[in-house]
Amino acid sequence: MSNLARDLEQREQLGNPISVGVIGAGQMGSGLVASLEIIAGMKPSIVVDAKLENAERALRNAGVSGDSIASAKNSAAAEDLLAQGFHVIGDNIDILPNTGIDAVVEATGVPDVGARAALQTIGRGQHIIMLNVETDVTIGRILKQLARQAGVVYSVSAGDEPGATVELVEFARTLGFSVIAAGKGKNNSLDFNATPDTVREEAALKGASPHMFCSFVDGTKTMVEMTAVANATGLVPEQPGMRGMHLTVADLAKTLVPTEWGGVLTRRGVVDYVHGVAPGVFAIVTSDNEVVRDDLKYLKVGDGPAWTLFRPYHLANLETPHTIAKAVLYGDVCLAPGDTPVAETVAVAKTDLHPGDRLDEIGGYTARGYIVGAAQARAQRALPLGLVQNALVKGSVAKGEIIKYDDVELWDDSLVVTLRRLQDQWLG
Repeated sequence: MSNLARDLEQREQLGNPISVGVIGAGQMGSGLVASLEIIAGMKPSIVVDAKLENAERALRNAGVSGDSIASAKNSAAAEDLLAQGFHVIGDNIDILPNTGIDAVVEATGVPDVGARAALQTIGRGQHIIMLNVETDVTIGRILKQLARQAGVVYSVSAGDEPGATVELVEFARTLGFSVIAAGKGKNNSLDFNATPDTVREEAALKGASPHMFCSFVDGTKTMVEMTAVANATGLVPEQPGMRGMHLTVADLAKTLVPTEWGGVLTRRGVVDYVHGVAPGVFAIVTSDNEVVRDDLKYLKVGDGPAWTLFRPYHLANLETPHTIAKAVLYGDVCLAPGDTPVAETVAVAKTDLHPGDRLDEIGGYTARGYIVGAAQARAQRALPLGLVQNALVKGSVAKGEIIKYDDVELWDDSLVVTLRRLQDQWLG
């Protein structure tokens, strides 16, 4: 029987902590570094950020003394510094070493960086944990297959809302419940027209980059997260973009249920998001067994015929060490896409696009994310959101329209573009 805290303590006592590389020292990455530094049996051995000062700041804020921090220019130097007991920083993922690291966490939110980091990590025989859901919904299936072939774990992190939702769904299913709907509460206001400029002031107050915060406000992050949940669980978006209703926790089991029960759903087994229940994730369940239904009533979960399982928090990057430890110690996965895609986050024009325009990054000025069924995305040749960066617009696309593959010329130097093409050819 596994006991994670005990097993980590044993690693600590043996002087063999789980050695972790963290890519991205923004809000999420910095919080993760701080957690890893205080958890017995774990160590943030390497921190990489495009701005070297961010990597150093993350370690110093975690309580690591400056004398224990050294920068490396290449992987060989990083290996040597790790062997001497230093915490290592760098400004490029190519410094990550072949030895001395058990797992890498990718926390940038940039699909092409996530693709490079995951491919390199898997190639070195190290576990890869994604706090970068944007990469997962674009090329997660091929990364999972490559990791499986290499004998390592590919997993999206626990704690972020996709991981927390999937854990709740799996908990319900292992108890024999049928899941009617599952999803997350939306933390931020929703403005499809948001740009980095319109959210810059609020982003600064929250310590987030304008582009990252914009992806929260314009709905992209929610669409991406629910796509990851859909592809991991088989639950589907009932309609393009989902419903996004304003509900309380008490309303969930009355509203996100089939129409024959007085709700709004035209089918069971869906993903959605809700305004008014954040922070938290939910699964709405039912059972055909009368004894089980009576027990749920007796346990004061509700009167049925549907019941809400609600987790009123998600600890984001603070839970990532749990995923790292379970991957390294037990080979466990928190969330990874299934073999058959059921949803896709596609790109929608934020503004009128014209030939010669270039699409910018996620959370930018030109495109936002929008969840649709995978079959619909294929039929429309809709452009996956993870491929937008630097794509050249070839035809006119009106604001609010789904951008198609035929509307753009993709950035061929992008690794995520290459891997997506391979995924579509290899896995279908």
